[in-house]
Amino acid sequence: MLWVKALHIIFVTSWFAGLFYLPRIYVNLAMEQDPQAHARLILMANKLYRFMQPLMLLALAFGIWLWLGYGFTGGWLHAKLTLVVLLIGYHHYCGRLLKQFKAQQNRHSHVWFRWFNEIPVLILFAVVILVVIKPF
Repeated sequence: MLWVKALHIIFVTSWFAGLFYLPRIYVNLAMEQDPQAHARLILMANKLYRFMQPLMLLALAFGIWLWLGYGFTGGWLHAKLTLVVLLIGYHHYCGRLLKQFKAQQNRHSHVWFRWFNEIPVLILFAVVILVVIKPF
């Protein structure tokens, strides 16, 4: 089970790296005026989002494997799972935002994306506290 735990941590960390970086690309897209630079940023965002998909799925698969293997219980786990569901929603919303950028239909400012970029940081902070401390 330690291999499963190690792989879960690796894929969660990799997924979060994408969740941290993709909205930073959106910040730049929201500010970019040059069509060539805009196209390059769209390409980068699209490749990153496609790369993040299997990372998310593997993180979830190994997390479920851990859950089934250890049989975790407690309020901390319910809170963590709620945050994981929110994170999955955030991930998919990033995909929707990418589609809007591709269609030249972005409605948000670079400042909005700077704030939007902080959401996974807060979720990561809460999840680590829940998993390590198990406050309830």
